[in-house]
Amino acid sequence: MAANDFYKTPSDAVTAVNSIYFLLNAGSNAVQTPYNTLFNTGMNFMGDDENPGPGATNPDVRSQSVLGHASTGLRVLQIWQQHYSGIKKANIAIEKIPGIDFGANTKLRERLIGEAKFLRALYYFNLVRLYGGVPLILKDLSTLEEAHSKPRRNTVQEVYAQIEKDLIEASTVLDPIAGGADAGRATAGAAKALLAKVYLTQRKWENAILKANEVITGPYGYNLVQNYAEVFLPIYKNGPEHIFSAQFKSVSQGQGNNQAPRSVLTGVPGIVGSYADQVVFYSVPDATKPGGVDKFFSVYKLYSKKDKRRDVTFVTKFKSPTNGNWYGRLNDPAIPGDSVPFFNKYWDPANVSNLAESGANVPIIRFSEVLLILAEAENELNGPTGIAYTNINKVRRRAGLDDLTEGLSQHQFRDSLYLERRLEFVFEYQRWFDLIRERDAAGNGILESSLHKVGKTNASAKHYLFPIPQQEIDLNPNLEQNPGWL
Repeated sequence: MAANDFYKTPSDAVTAVNSIYFLLNAGSNAVQTPYNTLFNTGMNFMGDDENPGPGATNPDVRSQSVLGHASTGLRVLQIWQQHYSGIKKANIAIEKIPGIDFGANTKLRERLIGEAKFLRALYYFNLVRLYGGVPLILKDLSTLEEAHSKPRRNTVQEVYAQIEKDLIEASTVLDPIAGGADAGRATAGAAKALLAKVYLTQRKWENAILKANEVITGPYGYNLVQNYAEVFLPIYKNGPEHIFSAQFKSVSQGQGNNQAPRSVLTGVPGIVGSYADQVVFYSVPDATKPGGVDKFFSVYKLYSKKDKRRDVTFVTKFKSPTNGNWYGRLNDPAIPGDSVPFFNKYWDPANVSNLAESGANVPIIRFSEVLLILAEAENELNGPTGIAYTNINKVRRRAGLDDLTEGLSQHQFRDSLYLERRLEFVFEYQRWFDLIRERDAAGNGILESSLHKVGKTNASAKHYLFPIPQQEIDLNPNLEQNPGWL
């Protein structure tokens, strides 16, 4: 159905905006969307926390995990296409909804346009971080003439300017909170939180501080939940820490979180797991291990034993719902207790026998991140002030950790904050974006050194950006390839 034939009633407008959200989390074993396994197979696997496990047999995915991907790679193309599909739906909604008669309910019309702008901003934010400058398409390319246009890549600055514009405009019309049937929709608080992250990414420290403070002190009711496990358990979804998440629903037309079974050991009676996701194991010196080397170091061992996040983020064994026995696997029988840690954040206790129906949401931005955004921006602008310490310590205390050591230098605080982000957001599709954003004391990026440390020694400067998909260049020769890619 043509857009002009569809956009007639307020109900049509709601349905159209719902379809923009659909590109965040729709998926199945055959189709992946960004927050339903695509970011994991197309991005997480390249990092220093996660590798494809034995159940991830796709050669394209396994090649990408060791940075052997190319511009013709399937995941490189899918991430691009999925995001532009969402942008196309947002553009149509933004263009068509103003012409619909909402009667006296003009507030709903403005809110729906605001939701579309928020989602368009999120899609472009992902694209510009992954690919650099991309074509900035802001209207419905539905006519024959427009459909055959060959847009050039906009600059990174131009893309970010539009992202900021969309989020600022969205924040003025979206509801402060969304509950009941509207739970999970974009809100004014979500727009400001994402804008704070956009500013942080661009190193606009003052603006990041301003927006983070507006979220923290605003009328949104956000707070840290005391029990870290409640952030992820489906029965607590959309609680006070959840600013914006990709929504999943159990036993409802395939709307479950397909990431959940990929993190489970195969062969456990009563649980269908593929063990497609595995931590990155790498070697570090350790005098307590045979040969003076721990061959099975991973992000799991970066947690202190009293960090409450570790045993929520990971499990080391599974209980069969069929026979009640526990199943796990040792990496090396000669090293007692060195069990494989399995990612656990999308486990759904109500759907153990069919985890593909997991109702666990995927957090896109939550309140703990806003606290860390404020701490990071404050440190970068003014050094490790009391404000910076206060906000990072809120996150640490919830994890059961002591306050961060006083008297750190700016660089020491930065490193501590980077580690805090890593441990707080494991398996939430944040790590790759952090690797390409974060910098050392000299202002150099940390991507290459971080990947070299875990054995991915071919990591180079070109990996700060994905290649532009060759299939898109074939369709549009005006698209220039990123440096270093063929």
